[in-house]
Amino acid sequence: MRILALVPGGIGDQILFFPTIYDLKEKYPKALIDVIVEPRSKSAYRVCDCVHQVLTFDFKDRNGLTDYIFLIGDIKDNEYDMVVTLGQRWTVGLLLWLSGIPVRVGYKSTPSWFLSNTVELNKDQYAAWMYHDLVKGLGIEKPCPELQVSIPIEDRDWAEAEKKRLDIKESGYIVIHGGSSQMALSKGIDKIYPVPKWQRIVEDSQRRHPEIPIVLLSGPEDEEWVRQMNELCRDLKVTEPPDIGKLAAIIAGANLMLCTDSAPMHLSVAVGTETVALFGPTEASKLLPPNNDRARGVQSPTYSIEAIDPEKVIEQIWRA
Repeated sequence: MRILALVPGGIGDQILFFPTIYDLKEKYPKALIDVIVEPRSKSAYRVCDCVHQVLTFDFKDRNGLTDYIFLIGDIKDNEYDMVVTLGQRWTVGLLLWLSGIPVRVGYKSTPSWFLSNTVELNKDQYAAWMYHDLVKGLGIEKPCPELQVSIPIEDRDWAEAEKKRLDIKESGYIVIHGGSSQMALSKGIDKIYPVPKWQRIVEDSQRRHPEIPIVLLSGPEDEEWVRQMNELCRDLKVTEPPDIGKLAAIIAGANLMLCTDSAPMHLSVAVGTETVALFGPTEASKLLPPNNDRARGVQSPTYSIEAIDPEKVIEQIWRA
């Protein structure tokens, strides 16, 4: 049996979709599960061991008829038995119908002519639960499992070596990720918390627990944020994990993760690290699992992230 999943969106969306993939694998243990994702998200599947093949298609590009013909051809070549799609446009259903897949599961929309099995779309819930609702279209009636990732052994070894390089002792460490993707910024979604406010949080942590180092997570788009943090805060360490597996491993070893709404936040939840996340224009109630004391959100009162009082963050850090 071959199953296909269409999962547009960023790396965070892929991690939130992992519980759906794991339940598909549990229901159909001998099936090969492939996914089609945007090129920017392919790397997420380094930490998902249930996927056979990752195909890419830039859903947001100005695709012409030829691009869709090639995509349909690729799908047909793999002779899938069923497909699950997050895409809500009727054109996605048409594409899948033209691909000849007999079982086509998606959200109920207007119209839903080209889908064989539909489920109600409930956006007023945790996003992983919303994605997991799709398996109801295959008769799977069970609660959504918690986020989980599978970290390769070589990535765990890298994290251990990195901790030695950073001279991190048995006391552990706090990681901070304060960046935001260029795509979010291009859409006018500002998730970057002001550096002077981070400074207040860092200094409080260093005063209370000077023995616990603070490590900044730096990615390709975080250089300026890291530079500013190092200018205002003393004794910070910096790590640059080269891929998502090593990023997950370094987060998994931390005592605490401080971050904004981002893919590293979802990784932190998945590996079970204590997490305090800051939310401005996005909603904590939809992006953090409810009733999880290890993952706490601090929501801006104005939906502008800079309006969050650092004291509110500090309160959540030391609540436990």
